[in-house]
Amino acid sequence: MSSRSLTWLLLLLTFAAFFLSLMAGKVWIWPTSWAADNADGWIFLELRLPRAVLGLCIGAVLGLSGAVMQGYLRNPLADPTVLGVSASAALGGVIAIFAGISLLPFGLFGCAMLGAGASILLLLAISHGSGPIGFILGGVVLSTLAGALTAFVISIAPNPFAASEIINWLMGALTDRLMSDVWTALPFMALGSMLLLSTGRALDALTLGENGAKSLGIDLFRLRWVIIVGVGLAVGASVAVSGVVGFVGLIVPHLVRSSYGEKPSEILLPSALGGAILTLTADSLVRLVPGPGEVRLGIAMAVLGAPFFLTLLMRYRKSAA
Repeated sequence: MSSRSLTWLLLLLTFAAFFLSLMAGKVWIWPTSWAADNADGWIFLELRLPRAVLGLCIGAVLGLSGAVMQGYLRNPLADPTVLGVSASAALGGVIAIFAGISLLPFGLFGCAMLGAGASILLLLAISHGSGPIGFILGGVVLSTLAGALTAFVISIAPNPFAASEIINWLMGALTDRLMSDVWTALPFMALGSMLLLSTGRALDALTLGENGAKSLGIDLFRLRWVIIVGVGLAVGASVAVSGVVGFVGLIVPHLVRSSYGEKPSEILLPSALGGAILTLTADSLVRLVPGPGEVRLGIAMAVLGAPFFLTLLMRYRKSAA
């Protein structure tokens, strides 16, 4: 099957996953009830529609960010968490919940984006003048520090209810999100995605090595700046509105690469579509788990992603032996 046909297939699957997300739940809402003036119509407009739109956008930016990070670092095990943006945005959200700022309009989202913005500035400063190894190490330092500070904030929470609220948010979910959340996060995701999609040509040149890319006129410092800011805006906004949803950026580019090949620019858009499909489908399935509540999306993705990561690791160890 040609690349164009595969892309059209991914588009159809994305629409199918989106419609499944609109319908699925403890109570199924069929298209005939979407505009009804009753409880089903209210649930659809106020809860299902924003949840599906956020699942689509968050999955797309995570899949796209993962493809860009793997292309830039030339490491198939890289994903957006390498930069520490997710952990830093999560720390900002945790501080907002701890301090009660989350009760203010846009309080939690604003603090999470401030955390992501701080990680962007710190990573640019730490990795300035260094190669990919320094870039990765800078991200690891930021991620570790943010994780430690998050654990510290949880440990000094004034009561068990505050600690429980923080932990529930960190698990990642799209439950009870509103259209106001969509309109708040969408501009940041859109701008970040535009920056990441613009890196395709440079990532292709980088497959020849840094010297080869420079000989083709690629400004590596500018490329790194664009990637850091793009991932920071897109992933930071997704964490701010949903909590931490991991492994999408790791899994999807590998699945896409097996059909599209190794050229980085060719897998950017398919990875975005694949990320949307995976996130929407997973979010629909967690709602169908028997019981009064639902499994958190972040937990479901971790259960799915950890074995996938282990399989990849074993495969690369075997190929390196």
